Amino acid sequence: MAAGRAARTGLNGLFAVYKPPGVASIRVRDSVETLLLKELNSLEQPAVQQQVRFLPNTVEGNAGKELTLTVTQLPVLAAHPLVRGPELTHLKIGAGHRLDTKSSGVFVLGVGHGNKLLTDMYNAHFTRAYTVRGLFGKATDDFSDTGRLIEKTTFDHVTRDKLERILAVIQGTNHKALLMYSNIDLKTQEAYELAVERLIRPMEKTPPLITAIRCLQFAPPEFQLEIQCMHETQQYLRKVVHEIGLELKSTAVCTQVRRTRDGCFTLDNALLRTHWNLQNIRNSIRDSKVKVKVELQRSLGHQARRGKRHTDTDQVAESE
Repeated sequence: MAAGRAARTGLNGLFAVYKPPGVASIRVRDSVETLLLKELNSLEQPAVQQQVRFLPNTVEGNAGKELTLTVTQLPVLAAHPLVRGPELTHLKIGAGHRLDTKSSGVFVLGVGHGNKLLTDMYNAHFTRAYTVRGLFGKATDDFSDTGRLIEKTTFDHVTRDKLERILAVIQGTNHKALLMYSNIDLKTQEAYELAVERLIRPMEKTPPLITAIRCLQFAPPEFQLEIQCMHETQQYLRKVVHEIGLELKSTAVCTQVRRTRDGCFTLDNALLRTHWNLQNIRNSIRDSKVKVKVELQRSLGHQARRGKRHTDTDQVAESE
């Protein structure tokens, strides 16, 4: 009943919210569910079922007061809202790629059929984009600016050119790893087509891979990076900042991790806390349906064709 009503109200698909820093992803998911349940249960309720009862009644007769039965309609108490409670007590809302408590940004959720689409997104190996802020001059035990201080260093020798050279090395190393995990022959037409359409992706889960990294701001001791990656965690991105500091013969901590894109969902699609309501979420699901479908068909379709070609090649090799 709950799933059917949720479907009728347009809650069947994917949408994105903006997760603020300092809040766990599960709390964001729970807050969205609570707000939706409250609105759904406040919608117009079906009429309470009635039942016919014969109730005793006294009337004046020839011999005085007489007892008789009167036909009366009464509500079925078991079906009364005040007795049975709210009609909906649970919505199946799934969470996409999580953000840890310190991080913020685009957080994709799925409701109803959207839970299957979340699995499809996982299998499509979509890339995600982040802006990551760093601070030169110190190192901590967890690579963040709030961790326990381990070391302080100078950073006067660090220049933007030196930083960008390190970033180029990181991107080159990760690109080689991506090609290796993608199992693609670079001399084939397939590799060219995948590169043009930016669909070079691994066929299965891999270690974190950075597909692009660049410097957005450089104002020592502060700097900001844009990182596009897959299979990452936010702690991995903090570690990247730490390792960049070491490569530059200094140290660095991460002060902010903010996800700006998850697959086809961007900051423009992410609903702010004040917009977490039934109407906005329903509109967001509707507006994203086409682009989600196109992106999934594009990515999963290529993977299916690649898988078939590899299977056919293996069968030919075995027959020879």
